[in-house]
Amino acid sequence: MSSLGKGVRREEAERRGVFTRRALALGIGQLALFGFLGSRLYRLQSEEGERYRTLAEENRLSARLLPPPRGQVLDRNGRVIAGNRLNWRALLVAEQTQDVGATLETFSRIVPLLDHERARIEREVRRRRRFVPVTVRDFLAWEEMARIEVNAPDLPGIVIDVGTTRLYPEGEHLSHVVGYVAPPAERDMDGDPLLELPGIRVGRAGIEKHHEQPLRGRAGAVQLEVNAVGRVIRELDRREGLPGQDVQVSVDAELQKALRGRIEEGTSIVVLDARSGEVLAMASQPSFDPDVFNAGVSAAQWREWTRNRATPLINKATNGLYAPGSTFKMIVALAGLEAKVVTPGDRVFCPGHLDLGDTRFHCWRKQGHGGLDMRNAIKHSCDVYFYEIAKRAGIDRIAAMANRFGLGVDLEIELPGTKRGLVPTRAWRQAQGKPWNLGDTIVHGIGQGFYQLTPLSLATMAARLATGRAVQPHLTRSIGARPVRGGRAEDWPSLGIPERDLRLMREGMWAVVNEPGGTALGARLPGGLGVMAGKTGSVQVRRVSREQRERGFKAENQPREWRPHALFVAFAPYDNPLYAVSVVVEHGMSGSGAAAPLARDALIEVFNRFRTPPVPAVAPGPRVAQAGRPEASR
Repeated sequence: MSSLGKGVRREEAERRGVFTRRALALGIGQLALFGFLGSRLYRLQSEEGERYRTLAEENRLSARLLPPPRGQVLDRNGRVIAGNRLNWRALLVAEQTQDVGATLETFSRIVPLLDHERARIEREVRRRRRFVPVTVRDFLAWEEMARIEVNAPDLPGIVIDVGTTRLYPEGEHLSHVVGYVAPPAERDMDGDPLLELPGIRVGRAGIEKHHEQPLRGRAGAVQLEVNAVGRVIRELDRREGLPGQDVQVSVDAELQKALRGRIEEGTSIVVLDARSGEVLAMASQPSFDPDVFNAGVSAAQWREWTRNRATPLINKATNGLYAPGSTFKMIVALAGLEAKVVTPGDRVFCPGHLDLGDTRFHCWRKQGHGGLDMRNAIKHSCDVYFYEIAKRAGIDRIAAMANRFGLGVDLEIELPGTKRGLVPTRAWRQAQGKPWNLGDTIVHGIGQGFYQLTPLSLATMAARLATGRAVQPHLTRSIGARPVRGGRAEDWPSLGIPERDLRLMREGMWAVVNEPGGTALGARLPGGLGVMAGKTGSVQVRRVSREQRERGFKAENQPREWRPHALFVAFAPYDNPLYAVSVVVEHGMSGSGAAAPLARDALIEVFNRFRTPPVPAVAPGPRVAQAGRPEASR
């Protein structure tokens, strides 16, 4: 064999060797690859198969929450004062129309759309997927819905949907008690996914806010089959939610409306069941329509409310703060009796003023009352008498007694934001870096000065004077089927005040209304309804100087905002107290002229509405057959 042949065979053998090695490497590589793929497939199928099956199922299924109907709020007679109504609304599904603008233009010729509404709709259409509905108009009237349905062929993409919205049948009459609802804000998010649903409302004030959780209910759920882009194919399962529980309150809606029909701007009336503490009525004027918050408050409406000096959004019965004036004098008397610095028979001479250094403190009756004991001091509302008792007792003892009667302390009322008010003490004043002096004590002896009390706390004081027990005002009677409170005075603890002292206060209040010379004699109840016991009060809102008094200052000649507030507290019937009432009339001048007649009318309404059996007019003192007029208004 030639050398050339040997060389060819050697090259051929080398090529076969290279091919074999490459084939072997490729085979090993393929084997490794298939081994890896096999192990991966095994892992996906056996070890992680369940996980991926779950993910695939989740992509196919969509679980959505179903909002439950909100619970109703009922008055004491079962009348709905906050309920639900059907809300017809128009929705736009963008994928069902070729031209969103043209559809909206046609819709606006049927149901007019404002420019800002149209801009909002177009903005939401751009942000959302085309198959997701966008609200075009809420709260459609029946006629509007009918026009839309008739013109449906010309409105591609427009569909009519029905939901629920909050309804307040009594409007502004109960708005301060019931409150209102509005869309949830960031601060309302408490982990409940229900709050993230469109159209959900939460309580913003009143009973709606206090009982938000039971009223809200629990969401249901629906399971839907969807395609790859999330469009619903069919409904697979549905679990209804738990509707919100109904809440029954103690207020009588008809009584509330009747009282609000009698009062003017700047007036508030609170009527309590003196035994149980139930609030029967809590009327405040002016008020607002809570239905406005359902559709959203416009900027113009909000400006109108906030600029109104009469503050319609504020419940004056629980948030209005006033000095109590002479309605506070029973508290001063009880503090003096407890401290043993005065006895019921001690007489104080009233010349019409009390001098302390170079300061003169005047009695409301310029010529004075002469010598008075405690009962007659309450009857005639003598300022000098209570200046003297306050000076003897001291402000801290007076404050402690006031707290026992529900003044300046937190009350168990289910209205968020209710103010506790202020009953000053030496420590309170010193915390402000200012001393407390004897003149301050004297002024506070007649309910003037730094006091800031609510009409609700004054009604509570009247109920506690009537029963001698720590009655707490409250609104809730039941939540669902569960009653909340009892109805007897014995359910509340005793105030620890001797009965003889309480009886003396009641006798003085009886004399105010039923004896000649009493400051509210003209406010007696008509025959057959029993006897009312009460106390008048008037509160200066501006200081009157000595020079003004000498020049013959008359409050009725001043601008309205400078005139005194008028107050009255009462309970009835005298011998078996069932009801307590407080009235505050801003700038009403005198308790006897402005506030006491309203309290009398309120109690007449209560007696007639609750069919209270007639009560004999039992008097704690001399019976007076003839009617008379008070010596002066106070």
